[in-house]
Amino acid sequence: MKEKNSVSYHTYTPENQQGINRDKIIDFLYHHLDEFGDKREDIAKCMDYALSSAEGKGGAVLEARENNEVVGALILNNTGMSGYIPENILVYVAVHGSQRGKGVGKKLVQLATETVSGSIALHVEPHNPARHLYEKMGFTNKYLEYRLHR
Repeated sequence: MKEKNSVSYHTYTPENQQGINRDKIIDFLYHHLDEFGDKREDIAKCMDYALSSAEGKGGAVLEARENNEVVGALILNNTGMSGYIPENILVYVAVHGSQRGKGVGKKLVQLATETVSGSIALHVEPHNPARHLYEKMGFTNKYLEYRLHR
């Protein structure tokens, strides 16, 4: 899908992985998630889960490209649950600094919502400026999250 601003968007699912360059997307997310990111191997595991056709797994990987370079990426995982836990979790989304404020992140999130069925959850740090985008798009904050790390 081609956009006016010369950014093209691509969606990859377990059924459609044609044209994906996993390493480029993983490297992009690793470098552009900034302080909100994870280790490269964790991003790779998340992508493997999203693109797995195994029962209970799956999801989607979306990328935005300009001049054949990744300028935005998103990974969404299916939870395999429904009702008491949302069916999907938006795990990673990042946009290149040169594209921020131009609608690339919003478009990636919109496409992700159109790709899957069911509710979508996401975790966002309180000081992350993307919080405002999610709120404008209809995401709500119902819970505080607590974790016990071992």
